[in-house]
Amino acid sequence: MAGTKAGGQKAAKKNLARDPLFYAKIGAKGGKAGNTGGFAANPELARIAGAKGGRISRRRKATTKEA
Repeated sequence: MAGTKAGGQKAAKKNLARDPLFYAKIGAKGGKAGNTGGFAANPELARIAGAKGGRISRRRKATTKEA
């Protein structure tokens, strides 16, 4: 039954029987392992990046000089 939906449900049930906080602990480990920060950590940086993207998207198409 390994690799099937029923097998996964059985494994999940067994994990929760051993430790009711099994999945909460795994999730906490994953959250603590992150070190990128990102825009959620710095809203001002997000505002600046959005402004840059907006300016770039509103530029005219670049033209090439013909020799």
